[in-house]
Amino acid sequence: MKRNEGFMHGVNLGGWLSQCEHSYEHYDSFITPSDIETIAGWGADHVRVPIDYELVCNHDGVFLERGFSYITKCIGWCRKNGLNMVLDLHKTEGYIFDNYENSGDFFFNKELQQKFITLWKQLAQRYGDDGDILAFELLNEVVDPKVVAEWNQIATWAIKEIRAICPTIKILVGGVNYSSIETIKLLELPDDDHLVYNFHCYEPFVFTHQNAYWVKEMPKGLKISYPLTGQEYFDAIPERGLDLMKEEYSGKHIDIEFYEKLFSEAIEIAEEKGVSLYCGEYGVIDQASDDEVSKWYEDICTAFDKKGIGSALWNYKAKDFGLVERPKVKIPFLEM
Repeated sequence: MKRNEGFMHGVNLGGWLSQCEHSYEHYDSFITPSDIETIAGWGADHVRVPIDYELVCNHDGVFLERGFSYITKCIGWCRKNGLNMVLDLHKTEGYIFDNYENSGDFFFNKELQQKFITLWKQLAQRYGDDGDILAFELLNEVVDPKVVAEWNQIATWAIKEIRAICPTIKILVGGVNYSSIETIKLLELPDDDHLVYNFHCYEPFVFTHQNAYWVKEMPKGLKISYPLTGQEYFDAIPERGLDLMKEEYSGKHIDIEFYEKLFSEAIEIAEEKGVSLYCGEYGVIDQASDDEVSKWYEDICTAFDKKGIGSALWNYKAKDFGLVERPKVKIPFLEM
């Protein structure tokens, strides 16, 4: 499979320009040049930078120059420190992945889609010349599994408009159902040598999100170990199993081989299409023990590297997944 060179071992900057208090005071203080120096010093090769629509546009579609300045600065910091960067549109006007029940209109509303396209054309015009270190990720986590056709159409439209400005910049696209790896096969996109198929992996979800307060199905106070068998994970949540642990995993051992098999179908598709594969998010909540988190990272990172899949760990700081708050956690490619 084609490797996503320069984007093999990354770290997310979630909570800076997305999923945050949108204020210039926050933007100025949450991530600074020293943080980029730290990540480069750990041995990462890139950062993934989520942004929200409201960082750079108001609701009338007027561009906000000061908002763009943070993207520009981060590209400069990355260039200075030898890092590449994924620019991820985490939330767009009319679509919010963590409130998708109230934002599904995006997939059927041409006005909202036009705002999405207009923003991507603007980003391409501003940052296309940085394509030697920069990649574009169209949209974070399309959730609803019923909008496959609509998402393929919107993504194809966006790719066409970006390509008219940036013929060779890398463009990352994920499938539906929270960018699940199982939905890579549903992507129907133009043939393009510079496309990257993107997915997120938090399996087993009941371990990586144990006691997560924002997951309504998660039992309060749940503590669970790694590694266990899939059946043990499934049995720990008998009333909520299908929401938190896929039934087809219950008969499997969760280990390196499990992840290799989980990735295998997407790898075959990527090889057939001549594209690379990238996991834009994976990580474990701060409710799990450091030793068990380290073991999970060892397994999934080993599988990524063995199969040539690039990845970005969630998350550098805060957001309940922060690395800087957990210095004893060991990650194979990072020297923290």
